[in-house]
Amino acid sequence: MRFTSLASAALLAQLTLGAVPALAQTAPAATEATLGVIPRPQRLEPHAGAFTLDARTTIWTDAASAATGRQLARFLEPATGFTLAVRSGSAAPTGESVIELHRDPSLAKRLGDEGYQLSVRRGRVTARATSDAGLFYAVQTMRQLLPPAVFRDAPVPGVRWTMPAVEIEDVPRFAWRGAHLDVGRHFMPKEFVRKYIDLLALHKLNTFHWHLTDDQGWRLEIRKYPRLTQVGAWRPATVKGFGFVVPSMKMNVDTTKLAYDSTRHGGFYTQDDAREIVAYAAARHVTVVPEIEMPGHARAAIAAYPALGVTGDTIPVGTNWGITPYILNADESTIAFMQDVLGEVMEIFPSRFIHVGGDEADKAFWKTNPRIQARIRELGLKDEKELQSWFIKRMDTFLAQHGRRLVGWDEILEGGLAPGATVMSWRGMQGGATAAKSGHDVIMAPMKWTYLDHYQVSDRSREPLAIPLITPLDTVYSLEPVPAELTPAEARHVLGAQAQLWTELIATPKQAEYMLFPRLAAFAEAVWTPADRKDLASFHARLPRELARLDALDVNYRPTP
Repeated sequence: MRFTSLASAALLAQLTLGAVPALAQTAPAATEATLGVIPRPQRLEPHAGAFTLDARTTIWTDAASAATGRQLARFLEPATGFTLAVRSGSAAPTGESVIELHRDPSLAKRLGDEGYQLSVRRGRVTARATSDAGLFYAVQTMRQLLPPAVFRDAPVPGVRWTMPAVEIEDVPRFAWRGAHLDVGRHFMPKEFVRKYIDLLALHKLNTFHWHLTDDQGWRLEIRKYPRLTQVGAWRPATVKGFGFVVPSMKMNVDTTKLAYDSTRHGGFYTQDDAREIVAYAAARHVTVVPEIEMPGHARAAIAAYPALGVTGDTIPVGTNWGITPYILNADESTIAFMQDVLGEVMEIFPSRFIHVGGDEADKAFWKTNPRIQARIRELGLKDEKELQSWFIKRMDTFLAQHGRRLVGWDEILEGGLAPGATVMSWRGMQGGATAAKSGHDVIMAPMKWTYLDHYQVSDRSREPLAIPLITPLDTVYSLEPVPAELTPAEARHVLGAQAQLWTELIATPKQAEYMLFPRLAAFAEAVWTPADRKDLASFHARLPRELARLDALDVNYRPTP
């Protein structure tokens, strides 16, 4: 039991079974707290009464919305046991138990591509939006309005399946509402990736950043270069405990004194696996953005193909965490190799953006290698930073030729930014502000607010090992993605924000869930809800119902007081 008292456990049971009087009765209006919708809608007006879902309820759609109607029926069936009829027509009959879904182009100016209107009344629920995405988000809100037991994957007897009467109009604040998952350090099974995407969609997050390669593992099949997974997907051991070498963060250890788990670790996704994930996400209006690291964090690739490295030496896949000196060289053959990789990546992932990393590229080998120094002179560059910029610009040009856009961590600002590049600002807000002022699009991912591999509380005695920084729930909620220094025109370059989950110290899906929730729910509200509607006290009041949903979904969240 995760809760701190019998009283809170009893409340959870009531929420899960739909037994709280304010939810089960039709007389008084509910409150925002008892409704528990997260993220908080732009406008929400509770009313007296409730809609009751039963086996006779019919889902009515227009022809364009039929697929979303069938999706709603599939969402509701496991817990309720109801196989709801889905019918299409110009108008639903009156006097029946009906859920209506309608596409309405006239609402485009008001709702944009992802907004929706939702009306819940006795006998009828009506959702309107300009797109399938908007209707899908209306469906997520309907699910949250039902008793949390609706998220269970088997019939739950004795539940009164009611939605409190309410009027909602909702539009997201930002277009990029992202969550990241690092599978390079610890491989995560495909089943967990699907569950993660389900959780993003429930919280109206629309971008899944899939970090697929790093020093400790290459996780995506590339058919032209099979050794990337035959060799690069497996490491012979894993450092026990912290074991980080990150000079800029003063995380330094004597690597000769580290202890290791000698169990071979690894795994990878076939291209068919990745296509399956892309399709699964697309059905939930989540775009998968793949990340292929370059020129640093490339030790696994160099272990597979030593000619990609500076020295040409044969090395093992990395077993320590942090920054390693193994970096790609700047030969034309290496540029061609990585562009071949990106070519196969683009065949799998239809996303407009392709992430190329660009962070923490240790340039020690570049500084001391005669061939690299000659290459810098040959290209007319000033130094190693400009060489990295040249490397990234080559990838930017290649992606642009294929109708894609490059995104990279904020180190790609160093040495000059590629013309079409989008900056993901992780070391703080300043990198993003600098990029926005120069006319480049930005995704804010500042470590202080969005790194969910940090400890959640200051008392670490009962917490799993984590990065020794603290990012509490309330800090995540306080994220403001638009720096105050930007003008309105510059602020338009802030596409949105993203939460990160790095897995150096996270070995299992359940541990990942513990680090993600409930902080990811707070993040979702920070990027969806208008700034003037954000209210921390309101979020905490709605949190018990969120936790009841997570219990029904078998999510191993961290308990809150």
